[in-house]
Amino acid sequence: MPYLTKSNKGMGAVATTLYAGVEAVKRGLAKPIGSYTQMGQLRLGKRTENRVKFVNELVPLASLDQIVFGGWDIFPETAYEAALHAQVLDKHLVESLKEPLSKIRPMAAVFDHEFVKRINGPNVKKGKNKMELAEQLRADIRNFIKENNCDRAVMVWCASTEVYTPPTAVHQSVKTFEQGLINNDPSISPSQIYTYAAIKERVPYANGSPNVSVEMPCMQELAQEMATPISGSDFKTGQTLMKTVIAPGLRNRLLGVAGWYSTNILGNRDGEVLDDPGSFKSKEVSKTGVLTEIFSKEKYPDLYGDLHHVVRINYYPPRGDNKEGWDNIDIFGWLGYPMQIKVNFLCRDSILAAPIALDLALFMDLAGRAKMRGVQEWLSFYFKAPVAKPGLTVEHDLSVQLLKLENTLRFFTNEELINHLGLTYYGVDEGEE
Repeated sequence: MPYLTKSNKGMGAVATTLYAGVEAVKRGLAKPIGSYTQMGQLRLGKRTENRVKFVNELVPLASLDQIVFGGWDIFPETAYEAALHAQVLDKHLVESLKEPLSKIRPMAAVFDHEFVKRINGPNVKKGKNKMELAEQLRADIRNFIKENNCDRAVMVWCASTEVYTPPTAVHQSVKTFEQGLINNDPSISPSQIYTYAAIKERVPYANGSPNVSVEMPCMQELAQEMATPISGSDFKTGQTLMKTVIAPGLRNRLLGVAGWYSTNILGNRDGEVLDDPGSFKSKEVSKTGVLTEIFSKEKYPDLYGDLHHVVRINYYPPRGDNKEGWDNIDIFGWLGYPMQIKVNFLCRDSILAAPIALDLALFMDLAGRAKMRGVQEWLSFYFKAPVAKPGLTVEHDLSVQLLKLENTLRFFTNEELINHLGLTYYGVDEGEE
């Protein structure tokens, strides 16, 4: 199974951290920590049955030695050279993996400086219009599968954040989008061209960035038409991961929140790109939506009716990939008495993102083989801004997202779905569903 990524700056920090990590795990040099598909366990049946299976034993996931990595980038460096440049992983580890990483050389990328303003590179496709660029990507996918003797492919977007691009008239249907590709419509971004190309080739597509792509009506229509799974958006790694743990806890205890101030410093390529206001807008929309949904002003006006949520990201080169996030949370409790929570999360951005990318690749491949199509809401566990069917409330509570993921895996294997009611243990008949 090929795993195709799109990244910037020599395959990118996330992509090369993933490639190197999988190769290290295959060689017994490290453990796949953070990967639910590799280390997760799932309870089956009632608690009294004591039946537990590893996820990769329960469902037929592709094994790590079956994966072939490839991707596109605006820089021609191999994954080995890019991993050294990213400085995420220990140099000795990267050197020990030089042979497999050197074989991964990026294909020329679709790139538009109007959408990512802080970087430029020479390894870029050219075409008379955006439809021709999409056809070149489709040819890349077909050739990659053939040359590597693969049965199928998955694409996970790991590239830089584009300038915020909300849906326009051209995104409302497949017909209008395809005409927009032919007409070089300026509101069609590179990430949307990749999404279109993947779906047209029936390649499951996961959007790991805040770029607006799988959210577009045209992409959801096309995914249904081509019977292809899609999911997104924006890997849930550092600060937002903490929010989806803490915020539901505060809401469930009915504690009020007056304000939540979040700031980050980040020195890698992602930080540099987000230093542009247009790209930051995409990230801001993704990150702020989490609390908007969890702390519903409509349901709890006394608790969250005047919530002030502020998000800042600052580019600070000395920190490199080691992102630091600060959160100040002003809460109030019984009789309105104020309290505070402080969180200081010193994390490694690509270390947290790499296992998410791996899990999404394997689960999206599983979804494709299970004949799933369209939006895969059951994978919302991995995203800051989960995509759901229009009209449905998006679930951001991490524990609920995990239950949805686990029950979907049980559904795939005809196991009993678990609701954690547990009244039968105390002599209460729960009745038939």
